[in-house]
Amino acid sequence: MRRAILIAATVTLLATPVSAQGVATVADLAWLTGTRRMVTDRVTVEETWSPPSDNVILGLSRTLRGTRVVGFEFLRIQSRGDTLVYYAQPNGSPPTPFTLTSWNGTEAVFENPAHDFPKRILYTRLPEGVVKARIDGGAGVEHGAQEFTFRLAP
Repeated sequence: MRRAILIAATVTLLATPVSAQGVATVADLAWLTGTRRMVTDRVTVEETWSPPSDNVILGLSRTLRGTRVVGFEFLRIQSRGDTLVYYAQPNGSPPTPFTLTSWNGTEAVFENPAHDFPKRILYTRLPEGVVKARIDGGAGVEHGAQEFTFRLAP
């Protein structure tokens, strides 16, 4: 009986998402490091992330139509107290913060409910170096959601 309770408790602990508070660090997101691309028939979207330091990982995104840059974004994930904050600066605008609200070891969810769009930014680590990024209007909101599947660039 005691062993069954221990096994059940272990399975429950492993299946429960880890709290974002005090657990996720910049180093936990080292799997973002490198350059990845998503190529469609209309555009190529690239994201490049630096190796993390103790407190920050820097990123740059650019969207190309052919060989012409049609959009860019400066990105930063930084330690702030006991959590992480994702800062997005599309096309050189001032930074908008999104606070880490969920982290389970393979997916990081950053949210800013006061922002017009997006309200959430999600990064999911997939096999073979693939990263899925999603922006949306919040949990359960599909209208306007965009997903990007990035593969390691050669």
